[in-house]
Amino acid sequence: MGNVTLGRYIPLDSPVHRLDPRSKILAMIMMLVAIFFPSGWIGYAILFAVVSFMIILSKLSFGFIWKSMKPMLVMLLFLLVINILVIHTGPVLATIGPVTIYTDAIMQTLYIVVRLLLMIMITTCVTATTKPLDMTLGIEDLLQPFEKIGVPSHEIAMLISIALRFIPDLIDETNRIIKAQASRGVDLKEGKIMERIMAILSLIVPLFVSAFQRAEDLANAMEARGYQPGERRTRYKVLKFKTGDYVLLACSAALVVCMIWLAYFR
Repeated sequence: MGNVTLGRYIPLDSPVHRLDPRSKILAMIMMLVAIFFPSGWIGYAILFAVVSFMIILSKLSFGFIWKSMKPMLVMLLFLLVINILVIHTGPVLATIGPVTIYTDAIMQTLYIVVRLLLMIMITTCVTATTKPLDMTLGIEDLLQPFEKIGVPSHEIAMLISIALRFIPDLIDETNRIIKAQASRGVDLKEGKIMERIMAILSLIVPLFVSAFQRAEDLANAMEARGYQPGERRTRYKVLKFKTGDYVLLACSAALVVCMIWLAYFR
């Protein structure tokens, strides 16, 4: 559980940290869109180089990014097995007993792994370099044009911000409960199936109780401070685009155009 880094803000002094949250969110969306164009390995190599440069520029370590990827390894292994059993196209790579492995199955899995890795790198870089409050303000500003059709921009931004803010807290709470249960003799890794189910229940129940308690405390704190959903609120911090923000957006747009060209016109 401690490997999950999504939502953890890392307070560093870097050019990426100083960018406007709106430009980072828009750039993230454009890069995520660029990932899904079938631009081939050349396109993925360009995307990986750009994202790696952003990570270095933000002064984050690649070990920190790798922690976000580790929980996905089991899912990727399961995906590889499914692709081997389902995809039967392309040259035969190997035959292991009754199972024949085709190259298309491996290539399809590699494409998914690379895309998932790039998505995790991008989203982790954005959340690690943007304060939760700035993320809320940025999302709210980007959603403001949709208020004309009845979209509650502030409420949506608040919900997303709270969710991102409490992911690390819930992970820490889970680790604390696991250690407390282990000190009482509960083993989540060994034993029969029913014993493991009961051990998991002993983890889930106090975690839900703690989560509901945190939610109630947060609601009481917001109410005590006079928070009223739907009411117009003033801001202490006003977001403003700077030169670096325009450069980031221009580079992101150019990256999308490059992926489109590699996918359809190369």
